Amino acid sequence: MSRLLKSLALGGALAGAALTGGCAKVAAHHGYVFDPDLVNAVQPGVDDRDSVATMLGKPTLQGEFNSPEWYYWGRNTRSLAYTRPNPVEQTVVRIRFDKNGTVSAVDKMGMEQVATINPTDDKTPTLGRKRGFFQDLFGNIGTVTPGGMGGSAPQQ
Repeated sequence: MSRLLKSLALGGALAGAALTGGCAKVAAHHGYVFDPDLVNAVQPGVDDRDSVATMLGKPTLQGEFNSPEWYYWGRNTRSLAYTRPNPVEQTVVRIRFDKNGTVSAVDKMGMEQVATINPTDDKTPTLGRKRGFFQDLFGNIGTVTPGGMGGSAPQQ
């Protein structure tokens, strides 16, 4: 009997471990991996595009149309099993350059830049009148003249 209880206990423990294994917390990092010493080494008025690219590497994003801004972006997220990842830490470094390519400013931003958007399953509101089923079904009758049915030619 004790052998049977031990087997059941072991089987129950293995089944419990298998069931809760899918509920593990998942931590992930997306984007640039920051080295604070390198980011703090970028000095306005001293460094230029080449020295920044040498120190920090290729930027995550660049401003459109040759804009004088480079962005280095990184985010840490956590989620439980198959749920949507939640950001727990975010760092964005924006480096602005003047017209000569010299660093003019270095801005550091964090989680205050994270926006929460809650999509909805409702219909998108549109302008105009609301139409019912029969108006949709029969509403165009008589509003469009059929082509090729004759009629008088336009007078000049």
